[in-house]
Amino acid sequence: MTNLLRLLRDQRGANAIEYALIAGLIATAAVAAFSNLGSAINGKYLYVSNLLG
Repeated sequence: MTNLLRLLRDQRGANAIEYALIAGLIATAAVAAFSNLGSAINGKYLYVSNLLG
């Protein structure tokens, strides 16, 4: 029983997990932003291509 309580109170590794979660959220937001930006740029290129063609 004391081993279980000691395991539940152990905080080692908590910071690493928090940093990994934050990095994952930032990466997800970056992928979404770049995807939207890529779609917008593609639309502009198609618009200019249609004007020229």
